[in-house]
Amino acid sequence: MKTEDLINEEFLKKFKSREEFDGFFSSLYKRGVEAMLQGELDSHLGYKKNELRTSKENARNGYISKQLKSEHGEVQINVPRDRTGEFEPQLVPKRSGITQGIENLVISLYAKGMSNSDIEDELKEIYGFNLSTSTISLVTDKISSDIIAWQNRPLESLYLVVWMDAIVFKVRENSRVVNKAIYLAVGLREDGLKEVLGMWLGKNESSAFWMSVLTDLKTRGVDDILITVTDNLNGFTDTIKNIFPNSDTQICVIHQIRNSSRYVVWKDKKAFSQDLKHIYTASNKEMARAALEDFKLKWNQKYAYAVESWYRNWDELTVFLDFPIEIRQIIYTTNLIENLNGKIRKYTKNKLSFPTDEAVKKSVYLALSQITKKWTMPVRNWGIILSQFMAIFENRIQP
Repeated sequence: MKTEDLINEEFLKKFKSREEFDGFFSSLYKRGVEAMLQGELDSHLGYKKNELRTSKENARNGYISKQLKSEHGEVQINVPRDRTGEFEPQLVPKRSGITQGIENLVISLYAKGMSNSDIEDELKEIYGFNLSTSTISLVTDKISSDIIAWQNRPLESLYLVVWMDAIVFKVRENSRVVNKAIYLAVGLREDGLKEVLGMWLGKNESSAFWMSVLTDLKTRGVDDILITVTDNLNGFTDTIKNIFPNSDTQICVIHQIRNSSRYVVWKDKKAFSQDLKHIYTASNKEMARAALEDFKLKWNQKYAYAVESWYRNWDELTVFLDFPIEIRQIIYTTNLIENLNGKIRKYTKNKLSFPTDEAVKKSVYLALSQITKKWTMPVRNWGIILSQFMAIFENRIQP
């Protein structure tokens, strides 16, 4: 047996019960917190305890006892004071009886869709202390100021691609539950990283509201977007052109396939889908148009409306065919932002409806914070993609 294992075994034998073991670590935690608070006061005053004072204006002034709720349960600690009352501990802020670790836990549980009362029960069961729903609400309310700062932060002047989509939630309003949409925009920066540009809460998705979203992006510093990728919401392309007239506007091909296949009976779906594939996998626009003409000859008599929708949206559906294959793969569909929406749903699935607009914004913001922590790498084949963008848009991308 290793020496450290023997030491650990002998150490554990000293405790006769789980309560003794927990008590030991509570006292260790208490001593550690109090030592760090002393260090904060030393820094504030400019001298250590028992050293000669460097200033006659301020000095130590005893302690105040405080009940602290932490990951180690409830602990009674002594917080040092100064005579002038200027000392503001960062580790244990004034007028707060909970540690940063507990605050982070509350926010994490809230992000996973738990209600304030559920969080209260969870903390009582795990840590054995009561944190009232009003205190929990105060903790989560701090997120609102974070949202405001995040939503109004300056943005890059240029984004190579911006994907836009909305996700619908049920929210209580005037004693009834209504549908509201969180509008999301994700931009591809010049360093190849993805960035959520913002979230906006409105009624059901509309081109009119997207106008306000795009205007907000403009006022926050976005001068140019090379390519936008959206669903085929009526009027969306015109809205984008009003704010960013030089943007190439790509309609999601996958949305178009789903919408046109909706009118097809089951026995025809496989053949219908195979013929559609010849259109959007064509190597250029000319071949795609020829495939569309063949598609029309075969299916127009049975599914005229589905066929007509491809002609109606043709220009926006085929923008991606003007680009090399590496760029095509990231702009022909809104799958990127739909995957983001799916992950948000996982965080909020416990909420059948939200009590207020503020509640849904807080939940989505926290979900986005967790999801985007993993967005640390450029998109696949970024070196090739950036070179292609710089060649195609040489006058709009600064080296």
